[in-house]
Amino acid sequence: MKINPIILIAGEPKSIFFEIYFKSIKKKIKSPIILICCKELLLEAMDIHHVRRQIKILKIENLKQSKLNNKSINLVDIKLKKNLGHNQKAYINDYINRSLDIGFRIIKSGFTYKFINGPINKKYFLNKKFFGMTEFIANKFKKKKFGMLIYNEKLSVCPVTTHLPIQQVSKKLNKKVILEKIFLINEFFLKIFRKKPRIAVTGLNPHCESVLKYNEDVSIVKPAVKLAKKRGYNVDGPFSGDTIFLKENRKKYNVILGMYHDQVLGPIKTLFEYNSFNITLGLSFLRLTPDHGPNEKMINKKKSSHLSLLKALEFLDKN
Repeated sequence: MKINPIILIAGEPKSIFFEIYFKSIKKKIKSPIILICCKELLLEAMDIHHVRRQIKILKIENLKQSKLNNKSINLVDIKLKKNLGHNQKAYINDYINRSLDIGFRIIKSGFTYKFINGPINKKYFLNKKFFGMTEFIANKFKKKKFGMLIYNEKLSVCPVTTHLPIQQVSKKLNKKVILEKIFLINEFFLKIFRKKPRIAVTGLNPHCESVLKYNEDVSIVKPAVKLAKKRGYNVDGPFSGDTIFLKENRKKYNVILGMYHDQVLGPIKTLFEYNSFNITLGLSFLRLTPDHGPNEKMINKKKSSHLSLLKALEFLDKN
């Protein structure tokens, strides 16, 4: 039986990635991990975290000819180009782009379907072209229908609108996009877990009510849920965002579909903290990422939680 390796992009050079990576690989993962990063940065981090003597590096030149294993760091070395003038952002973005491009090429070749990218500073890397990495990666693979699932085995959440300023949320809501997310969630659960998810849909407004003449919950959300039920999806709603996460409600559903980012990400992070990770729905491969950013303030302090990355690796190891 073939064990598919896991592509792991280190991402932002200035981040907590190496700390959480060294902590995570202490746990035995059956799938070999192909780490894509700068060897110079890796060695520097290994010295800081005192692991250079404990871990061997297997530098990969040709994937098909390399004997990957899960006892060494299977490294694809990406050189940091520092000859791009005095613009530090330019050479960091160049490094991240080249790292991702190599990872994407491996995925497109069919060598594996398992992909994780480490934290990336979206503010600088995406440069306002995309709202987030979810949108960036979906665009790279020419996917127009995609979603963001923050996964925990007890309860997951999915925002209908992702990294969108709050004032634009209501303008982007419609029955089609809500149904699209319900379809993507259902498709993912059937493919990975071979069962239909139980989906709760929140309303947009407080208590699903509005003092205005136009109420999105009545005009958009409720009809979308009704149509989804008619099509056979296991879905209920709309529910008020301030009560759907109560203990008794959480027992009834696998996934809560919210109308905007913080409506569902705030509660799930409060409930599970770092025990969750981000899955991009709608891709032909499994793309995961730890559910936190670069966290530059915590670099080299050796206090960062590696739980999100570890859970992502364990998930891919099983699937």
